[in-house]
Amino acid sequence: MDLAISRRQFVQATAASMLAAPLLGAEGAAGQRKPNVILIMLDDLGSIDANCYGAKDLVTPNIDALAAEGVRFTDFHSAAPLCSPSRTAVLTGRYPTRAGLESNASSEHGKGPAMAPDEVTLAQVLKNAGYATGHVGKWHVGYTEETMPLAKGFDSSFGHMGGCIDNYSHFFYWQGPNRHDLWQDGNETWRDGQNIGDLMVDACGRFLDANKDKPFFLFWAINQPHYPLQGKPKWREHYKDLPSPRSMYAASVSTLDELIGQVMAKVRALGLADDTIVILQSDHGHSTEERAFFGGGNAGPYRGAKFSMFEGGHRVVSMISHSRALPRGVVREQFVTGCDWLPTICELTGAAPPNRRLDGKSMLPILRSEAAPSQHPWFHWQLGKQWAVREGDWKLIGNPVDSSHKAPITPADKLFLSNLSRDVSEMTNLAHENPEAVARLSSLHEKWLADVKDRS
Repeated sequence: MDLAISRRQFVQATAASMLAAPLLGAEGAAGQRKPNVILIMLDDLGSIDANCYGAKDLVTPNIDALAAEGVRFTDFHSAAPLCSPSRTAVLTGRYPTRAGLESNASSEHGKGPAMAPDEVTLAQVLKNAGYATGHVGKWHVGYTEETMPLAKGFDSSFGHMGGCIDNYSHFFYWQGPNRHDLWQDGNETWRDGQNIGDLMVDACGRFLDANKDKPFFLFWAINQPHYPLQGKPKWREHYKDLPSPRSMYAASVSTLDELIGQVMAKVRALGLADDTIVILQSDHGHSTEERAFFGGGNAGPYRGAKFSMFEGGHRVVSMISHSRALPRGVVREQFVTGCDWLPTICELTGAAPPNRRLDGKSMLPILRSEAAPSQHPWFHWQLGKQWAVREGDWKLIGNPVDSSHKAPITPADKLFLSNLSRDVSEMTNLAHENPEAVARLSSLHEKWLADVKDRS
């Protein structure tokens, strides 16, 4: 077990969880409000870049506290190694391809691509169940009027709609023309020179104050440690002796961790901690792009990074806590995915899931028991010509890309087979030794390609 707690600790935590209050139904248990939900999404965090995941050179006490208060996953996967499709899966509970956004959404107002306008989001589901709903931070699943937050179930919204912004000017500088991108409730807002992290904390605080007396859903998508790597001065000073680009990346990680601590302190100050489900997930692995100075993040034993179907591209930091219904301080090693949040939250809150096909599965059996099997006999990823399918410990990648540059990809690696129970590093291609596995997994993916066209 990765960074396993002691057996005694596990038994104690499990016993405590069995005594926890039952899950709340649609109307809540007698005398209890339905649980609030705070879903925190991080941007480009490396697979092991928190102390609770093994990082030795970072300061992440607030992420670690969330893990200590709940369930931490070691085999959690985003549905894509790219920002927009990963977020789409979390918000809809569906494969990004099925939800209409397999690649990145536009970062220009009024233009596509975007998530399919008829997709039903978690915000719409919870709003229908009587929840106040708020978005703060990065959106990046649609920049058209019908796909921006207020049209997708959110009562309020503050943040940027595109892929990234400068943290102080709030301009998108990736390509011309340079565009300002900061919005409040559907209207462009100017906060020149103010740090976006501080602005997000303020926006979260306002939302919590306004909705403290009723159930709420807060989707807080922090735009860090995505480039530009603009950590707070105190953290740049703290990490000044680390080599570049790790120093700049680390400052950004500890900055976002501090932001999380500030919002969680607000939750506690309002007396809402016991009534609130808190979820944290990175959208995918760390970036090795030029704008990220070609690295800085750490995937540990995993090959790959952002854009890659190797594990470092989509095996991510993730955890959930809810003191009233879930175990505390435990680790789960089963395979779970970003698609699973929507059905899990529906079951925890009693909200009715959308009346359409979901690819996610409720994690509750896994959250309750370390012995429960994964809810996914197989899972698929698709990004342009690159694809992957996992069945148990077997994983096949088609047209692989290694954005971590750990080893060259040769023509013989067009189909790359790994057995993750034998070698999680994916450094040896087993395809030629296991043609039957290659044929079986290839067939599974071909069937999935036909099935995923069904958007019902």
